[in-house]
Amino acid sequence: MPTEFSFHSRRSPVYGRGGMVAASQPLAVAAGLEMLAQGGSAADAAIAAAAALNVTEPTSTGLGGDCFALYYEASSGQISALNGSGRAPAGLSLERLAREGLAQALPPYHPHTITVPGACAGWCDLLERHGRLPRSTVLAPAVRLAEEGFPVAPVTAYFWERGVERLRQAPNGAELTIDGRSPGPGELFRNPGLARTLRAVAEGGKAAYYQGEIGEAIASVIQQAGGCMSVEDLAAHTSTWEQPISVPYRNLRVWECPPNGQGLAALLALNILEGFELAGQDPLGAPRLHLLIEAMRLAFADTRWYAADPAFKPAPLAWLLSKEYAAERRQLIHPQRATLDHQRGTPTAGSDTVYLCAVDSAGNACSFINSNYMGFGTGLVPKGWGFSLQNRGYNFSLDPTHPNALAPRKRPYHTIIPGMLTYEADGRLYAPFGVMGGFMQPQGHMQVVVGLVDDGLNPQEALDRPRFCISDDTMNGQVSLEEGLPGETMATLQRMGHPVKPVSGYARAVFGRGQIIHRNPQTGILCGGSDPRSDGCAMTIL
Repeated sequence: MPTEFSFHSRRSPVYGRGGMVAASQPLAVAAGLEMLAQGGSAADAAIAAAAALNVTEPTSTGLGGDCFALYYEASSGQISALNGSGRAPAGLSLERLAREGLAQALPPYHPHTITVPGACAGWCDLLERHGRLPRSTVLAPAVRLAEEGFPVAPVTAYFWERGVERLRQAPNGAELTIDGRSPGPGELFRNPGLARTLRAVAEGGKAAYYQGEIGEAIASVIQQAGGCMSVEDLAAHTSTWEQPISVPYRNLRVWECPPNGQGLAALLALNILEGFELAGQDPLGAPRLHLLIEAMRLAFADTRWYAADPAFKPAPLAWLLSKEYAAERRQLIHPQRATLDHQRGTPTAGSDTVYLCAVDSAGNACSFINSNYMGFGTGLVPKGWGFSLQNRGYNFSLDPTHPNALAPRKRPYHTIIPGMLTYEADGRLYAPFGVMGGFMQPQGHMQVVVGLVDDGLNPQEALDRPRFCISDDTMNGQVSLEEGLPGETMATLQRMGHPVKPVSGYARAVFGRGQIIHRNPQTGILCGGSDPRSDGCAMTIL
């Protein structure tokens, strides 16, 4: 398998009227379109695509992970936020970690990093509120793909190979391999265990997952590996419907899910940037990128402290999202010099996720994200069920004074964030959007919103543009810069004090993979784009 990937293909934006789906795998897009063709809603299309992604991209997502969604209801103009993230086991505490010699650090793939997988409940709850089709119909394409097999896409094959060693070492991880190896590009992969899981959920809903054989298998494999999750933890799980958070940015309003997600970071950064005139600046020049990077540093500094489970420690959102606070933080940006020591949090990077969006013919829109966190997560597979378990609990703080400190039945700081844009004047839909990829996500949200709003780009152009990513490769906030940015820009940012690192090839995954579907409010015509860094596409139906 090649170690580099050119990403040189050109993509046009996709236009249509009857509905549209955009995702990181074409087969998942096809599953979503199948629902729209049957009269399904954007929710039906989103869950069909999410389930298909569990089959075709288990390197990133699945029923062993979590999900979040924003849903725009065209008839009312209302946006609802679904939190499908899970909680720590009731038996897991900082005291327990100390007894087990883990007080200083929790290894990233340890069974104690597994929180209750929230995706299944999230899928079912979204369908119950906003779906039109039977659950069995929505999950049918994914069942077919798992039973009959599918040809593995190139980027997915690359990351499968990177994660296969973890699968070989994890209990039952071989279920996601072909005789212990990863499938190659174009090779057919079947997953009968996952087909069995999907059929059970199609017939019995979330109860079949959390209160039956599947839940028992999840608890069993975790306990065998040294964890403490119980069947009672799984049976107690619930999703939550929440009030989304938002800020105006120029003529649009940007919507995110509230904490425990990190959508707060994107809103904080955009609030800061609104005080600068960006439209007349070179979008790939150092002066503008410096402002974006500095705004993001400030946003992360707050988010890494305040983003925690609100049931334990609510964030002061009204204050954080106020224009007054944005003006105060904006004053900390030096126009010619990087500041690497802002108080509070430190930006971090790295994980694997899938993002998708769908708009139906009525103008309803679903922005949906589903993730295992680090690739296959822990790699642990409940025996016979064909999906791996996440490691979201790795994002808990082990500092007992931190708002995000690990505690029983608590949700961790969560990286996955769907986004939505509406017109500020009348609340009509502009676009569902998202950029997946760990702590890159709010950075990606900020960068594509600036491209759409300040530069007037179409969805595909906004996703094609080279990006930056503040990472934690070094303690002073290294900035990864994508191939395609001018050499002079990179050199100037370095002179301004930003520790920079050029990135190309498959390593460009650090910059995330996004999807956007814009809806023209006058004509209803849809315009979609899909990230060139992934295997996916945007597609419409007649």
